[in-house]
Amino acid sequence: MAQDYDELLSDRAQLLLRVLVDNYIRDGQPVGSRALSRDSGLSLSSATIRNVMADLEELGYVASPHTSAGRVPTDRGYRFFVDTLLRRGATIDDGAEEVRRHLEPAAYDTPMALVENASQVLSNVTRLAGVVTIPLLPLHSISQIEFVGLAEDRILVVIVYNDREVQNRIIQTQANFSQSQLLEAANFLNAHYTGLTMEEVRARLKVELDALRGEIATLMQVAVSIVADPQENMDEVVVSGERNLLSVSELSSDMDTLRRLFDVFEQKTQLVRLLDVSSQADGVRIYIGGESQVLPFEDLSVVTAPYEVDGQVVGTLGVIGPQRMPYERMIQIVDVTAKLVSNALSHGK
Repeated sequence: MAQDYDELLSDRAQLLLRVLVDNYIRDGQPVGSRALSRDSGLSLSSATIRNVMADLEELGYVASPHTSAGRVPTDRGYRFFVDTLLRRGATIDDGAEEVRRHLEPAAYDTPMALVENASQVLSNVTRLAGVVTIPLLPLHSISQIEFVGLAEDRILVVIVYNDREVQNRIIQTQANFSQSQLLEAANFLNAHYTGLTMEEVRARLKVELDALRGEIATLMQVAVSIVADPQENMDEVVVSGERNLLSVSELSSDMDTLRRLFDVFEQKTQLVRLLDVSSQADGVRIYIGGESQVLPFEDLSVVTAPYEVDGQVVGTLGVIGPQRMPYERMIQIVDVTAKLVSNALSHGK
């Protein structure tokens, strides 16, 4: 949540704080007065900078590690940095261009393939953990149903969704069906049930089942009970690159934190809740430390953005990493990825 920093900090203090956070993100070391004087471009004495730092520490923007004369940003300092960074915009990053190369709409046959690759691309480009929720698409309509007899009591059920997503399932039936019965049933179902989602088919069947002919009713029941909707029994979020976080010194040094974090990745419930909240945001959203109150890890930050189909939000994606992440780069990569996924889903459905 953005704050009115102008009431708390002078322009000079804001600049020094921004330089401090930038240096700490880059180097991972407490930042001293000499570095602040050099990198800020301000002609200030070390004593003046130390006074400004003391004021920032009193206001809760920076902290002093016991082992160093320099200072490090707090959650509040990171929040200032992120909010002012978002206001001034970001420059084009090579990582964003790499995302563009890997998320061409024509390269993916199904939304699920696109989502899985988006998560992997986010992970590969950022070297953090990439997360993408499964799109809540009301678009899994049935395009075609076919029944192919394999043996006396075995049938191959082929259901095509959205003209391109194919699901096959071999089933065993108590009754034997001739190929002509299977063809007649498929023709009837294609004439009366295509264009509907599996849920809509189930609802209609409850009403119409008694009126259908025996073999058609039996085969339709088989199709909706054995062949699941593509989104059923599917994880709600795809996570890639969890192991990247093992190389982050701030996290790998605390085995308890790592253990709890990997439990989150495995269970996924907290991730889904966080990403659901993020889907209500307009554009990129950033959670620092325990701000989300859903993913309570003080050393973590999450950068997210919703993605859409034809202007309707259907999911969220993002990256999870240490507080000391390069936010400007992450913001742009996540934003570009969300736009590309939105474009691919909108034009490829």
